Amino acid sequence: MRRLEDFSDADLRVFARPALPPPAAIRSVYLIGICGKGMGALAELLAEAGYAVRGSDEAAYPPMSTRLAAAGIEVLEGYDAAHLDGPDGPPDLVVVGNAAVPTHPEAAAARERGLVQASLPETLAHLFLAERRPAVVAGTHGKTTTTGMLVHVLREAGLDPGFLVGGVLVDEARTSGLGSGAAFCVEGDEYDAAYFDKRPKMILYRPYRAVVTSLEFDHADIYADWDEYQRAFHAFVSLPPPDGLLVLNGEELEVRALAEWSWARVRLYGEEGAPGGPFDVAARDLATEDGAQRFTLVVGGEAVARVRLPLGGRYNALNALAVAAVALDAGATPQQVADGLASFAGMKRRQEVAYDGRVLVVDDFAHHPTAVEATVRGVRERWPGRRVVAVFEPRSNSSRRAAFESPYARALAAADAVFLSTPPLRHNDDPAHFLDAEAVAASVREGGTPAAAYASADALLPDLLADLRDGDLALVMSNGSFDGLVGKLADALAGRNGGADEG
Repeated sequence: MRRLEDFSDADLRVFARPALPPPAAIRSVYLIGICGKGMGALAELLAEAGYAVRGSDEAAYPPMSTRLAAAGIEVLEGYDAAHLDGPDGPPDLVVVGNAAVPTHPEAAAARERGLVQASLPETLAHLFLAERRPAVVAGTHGKTTTTGMLVHVLREAGLDPGFLVGGVLVDEARTSGLGSGAAFCVEGDEYDAAYFDKRPKMILYRPYRAVVTSLEFDHADIYADWDEYQRAFHAFVSLPPPDGLLVLNGEELEVRALAEWSWARVRLYGEEGAPGGPFDVAARDLATEDGAQRFTLVVGGEAVARVRLPLGGRYNALNALAVAAVALDAGATPQQVADGLASFAGMKRRQEVAYDGRVLVVDDFAHHPTAVEATVRGVRERWPGRRVVAVFEPRSNSSRRAAFESPYARALAAADAVFLSTPPLRHNDDPAHFLDAEAVAASVREGGTPAAAYASADALLPDLLADLRDGDLALVMSNGSFDGLVGKLADALAGRNGGADEG
């Protein structure tokens, strides 16, 4: 990752930040960018712990705005240096979201006034992780679902973990909680922490137990190349202590190789008989049945429990094995693990059914080419026999790059029809390196799959509705709001044929 000194505005990024005071000396916290999913989760956690919490965002909107209001957290709309002066003076701590640039009015004011500042991961580690045993789930794909699954399984086993996840569990509205047990589950993002700290977030979480689900080049906007991306994970896996635990997807060569960078106990997981085995934690006789997956959980070569996982996609079965390895190490029994997996309802926007009528609408967060292809195949397994219509928006900073045109074409070809929407150029996008959605669509068509590109979600919707027919599955994939496309599609289907399509 780039050094702060290499930025053209290094004089604004390199400065003497005041040291973080002891947790007991912090009473009030202000969050810049409070409505981001991670920052909002942290705000809720701070409020639950008894801190006075305020913050600002450019546009406060549901569901985060309503969640914060329910927690009694004041959200100021727009950014203004004057916001830093609350009714009782400046806050004891300013948390600077990683979307804030050095010239951000509130971030700049905090720096110029010498206020105590920290990134989200620094704050979480300083205030909540020092006395816990963090279980940090990292990897290019699968970390949100795996973290949420781990939280659920540990709860069902009576271990009551703390948690901060980058997604919402289907059965509840919160993405964070204090918990009372020793474990604290954190989704370990490899993105950078703040404008003044370009280290990956995941290495700031002090992992006692660490998981790596997958390893594939991503975030081309902050990592120069594959080697630099790998080095971030080398640093991460070196952090668990000798009595800690490193859980690795043994089916992936690059992930297995991370073991040599760790001094902790290592456990490999995978499907029994798959390349890379034998595995310490394995799935035997893995099969799909009635939209769920069944397998025998094997630990150290011994069958210990029969598992029913109510999620589609082989990758979710592998995620469940990672969860089993951590949960067993944290004190859960094999049967408690199996029972917890059986009752896990999943994460919102991960194969989430948004509408069930004559057409099934499934919402998913997939955005990396590999995740897109795996999600298409996963919904085929879960809902066999349906025509899969993939609707995709390349929204993330990395996915909007031209280098991903060919990988996306290969991934989307796994669908039966493809509709692409291109988000508008942002201020920091280089048009010369911007992904051409029409080029992706043309490549998909050359492979024999119908595909079309559109300027926006609204432009795409009429043709999508015209194409969808009874029994189809519309798989909508974006790591953003997709301009409300899922809701608009569901509403249109419900009203089609005079309401005859209601599910």
